Amino acid sequence: MKDRNKTLGEFIIEKQEEFKYSSGELSRIINAIRLAAKVVNYKVNKAGLVDIVGAAGEQNIQGEDQQKLDVYANEVFIQTLINREIVCGIASEENDDFIAIHGKAGDDNNKYVVLMDPLDGSSNIDVNVSVGTIFSVYRRVTPMGTPVTLEDFLQPGDQQVAAGYVIYGTSTMLVYTTGHGVNGFTLNPAIGTFYLSHPNMKYSKDGKIYSVNEGNYIHFPQGVKDYIKYCQMEEGDRPYTSRYIGSLVSDFHRNMIKGGVYIYPTSSKAPNGKLRLLYECNPMAFIAEQAGGKASDGYGRIMEIQPTELHQRVPFFCGSENMVAKAEEFMAKYK
Repeated sequence: MKDRNKTLGEFIIEKQEEFKYSSGELSRIINAIRLAAKVVNYKVNKAGLVDIVGAAGEQNIQGEDQQKLDVYANEVFIQTLINREIVCGIASEENDDFIAIHGKAGDDNNKYVVLMDPLDGSSNIDVNVSVGTIFSVYRRVTPMGTPVTLEDFLQPGDQQVAAGYVIYGTSTMLVYTTGHGVNGFTLNPAIGTFYLSHPNMKYSKDGKIYSVNEGNYIHFPQGVKDYIKYCQMEEGDRPYTSRYIGSLVSDFHRNMIKGGVYIYPTSSKAPNGKLRLLYECNPMAFIAEQAGGKASDGYGRIMEIQPTELHQRVPFFCGSENMVAKAEEFMAKYK
């Protein structure tokens, strides 16, 4: 039980030596995200009591209606990171373009950029279903002392130095990796402190849950249709259980704990898929691989894709290694 009494702050300090090239900035980024998450958590838990639910009347760059809490969470995370002067740039799913951040002295000497989906699954807020925040951290590739450029954000996922998510559910958890395994911390709301509750999180090699929006079945590629039929067959340890929340963080979190696969494929309605490579797929892929899982676009490793645009969409197959591999087998038949 000793580890489970460890706070997130203590854990970050203890693991500081694992942060390659960092002289404290990466620890401070995780701390800033921890603080912003507590603020957003407070608002999410009050969502039914105050005028913070519903549409904000605007659309984001993807043409999706922004929810009031989307806008609020976006502002909280951006301002918390800016105020601490620890990143040189931020890209958010809610913003058309990246934000270049200059130090108060007018310099551009910070090393890291953060990409984030500030409130994933926000369409579920009104019906009291878990939502989350996803974040990804890269070391800049342009020279220190110069303003960040698009190049700093369009890096393949295998260049990430940290990634994680916060799930605002029956309890609030922050789960993250810096490339040395995955650890989960649960918020004690009475004192506002995150405690290590899920050390060294791991996917099982096999699972019994498949998570896909079967309402779109008719629009799916044949390989996905065949895999779904495979999951439903009475054979061996099948049929598998179908579980789909429609909130990526929630579906991913459950499958990592219980064993399963999450699929959001291309379709005739979404020819490139729906999930964003930089804000959703890459960070979740990094976490999945660090937890012994697998993440793919149906044909190859997600984290090897070279991004070409900030809001790029890709199909996403993620979860227990053998389940993702089997789905890839079905996809390969129609390549």
